[in-house]
Amino acid sequence: MGFKEQIDLTRLPQHIAIIMDGNGRWAKNQGKFRALGHESGVLSLKEIMESCVEIGIKYLTVYAFSTENWSRPTEEVNFLMELLISTINQETATLTKNNIKLNAIGNIASLPQKCIDDLDSAMQKTSANTSCTLTLALSYSAKWEIAEAARKLAQQVKDGKITVEDINEEAFSSQLTTLDMPDPELMIRTSGEHRVSNFLLWQMAYTELYFTETLWPDFRSESLYEAIVDYQKRERRFGKISEQLI
Repeated sequence: MGFKEQIDLTRLPQHIAIIMDGNGRWAKNQGKFRALGHESGVLSLKEIMESCVEIGIKYLTVYAFSTENWSRPTEEVNFLMELLISTINQETATLTKNNIKLNAIGNIASLPQKCIDDLDSAMQKTSANTSCTLTLALSYSAKWEIAEAARKLAQQVKDGKITVEDINEEAFSSQLTTLDMPDPELMIRTSGEHRVSNFLLWQMAYTELYFTETLWPDFRSESLYEAIVDYQKRERRFGKISEQLI
């Protein structure tokens, strides 16, 4: 029996977040340029995206480009930006075909204007889709996001719109880029690294973490199903004891 057949469709995580790691190592292992790894990684994302729709995952958020990635060699950054543009243009039709809504979080204004324009266009074209929301975290940093939320709340206090006493977890969450989606129940990181790398730090307070040695270009549907099966074997207590969950 495959992992897909073991999934309990009544207990799916609503929201899965993925740190897509290992493209460069995958290419290096094959004696190829890093660019080939990134291109192969796009194929993995496409397959995972379609698999999420097929089994009923409502939200998929992927760490596509962090603020720290800007420090990579210029040639690689330029290639990644070009790949982002071409992928958005090529896959918009696929998103619509699969009824997937495209979303983006992060410091989007720091991206090249061509990326911003194409991203805006694709999000508008897919805005009415309802099966799944695919969120690209681009030029994203959780520390940046948290600092931005704090700044916005401070400005609201300064403007007299709220008081300091109004600031609580709900108010803070409402200022985050993910305000329109539930927190992820499952976070997957590929390539054997065991850290969250400045990704959704506030949102992952109670997220189940799943780490796999598989490099991202090799992470396909069966890998996703295996992660979900592992998730469904866990007991999520949110600070309670087991007996309180019965």
